[in-house]
Amino acid sequence: MASFILRKAEPNDVSDILRLIKELAKFEEMEEKVMLSEKELLEDGFGDHPFYHCLVAEVPREQSSEEYTVIAFAMYYFTYDPWIGKLLYLEDFYVMQEFRGLGIGSQILRVLSETAVKTRCSGMHFLVAENNTKSIEFYKRRGAADLSSEEGWRLFEIEKEELLKMTAK
Repeated sequence: MASFILRKAEPNDVSDILRLIKELAKFEEMEEKVMLSEKELLEDGFGDHPFYHCLVAEVPREQSSEEYTVIAFAMYYFTYDPWIGKLLYLEDFYVMQEFRGLGIGSQILRVLSETAVKTRCSGMHFLVAENNTKSIEFYKRRGAADLSSEEGWRLFEIEKEELLKMTAK
């Protein structure tokens, strides 16, 4: 079992967070979609009014085959549902391949659950790619319900270009 610490991300973790975001995007075969810079991550997560919160898992340098000590992250924020109230929204969650199966992901999810309970959230929402069956099973084993199959919800997006068109009218 790898020894690790789980802690709130700090401004100097931004390069590691971006590295892990890119690893996750590569895993999801969407690497070209990552447009974010370290500067944006820093400003958006560590300013006076952060848009996101982040946890990182860190191992001692000698336990990593790479040069990295930050080996996992979970990015989340709070949102509001007019039917049920406050929600913790888990935006991204990733553990480097070599550290999976060691309880790190379970610990991150436990801390996020504690955060949701402490802040009186009604639940936690997140998306999982349909082809990511290991993650789907990971969440289902912990009581997650697949709302896309159970309730028929669909995810939509309005991209920035379309937003700009709507504001010009």
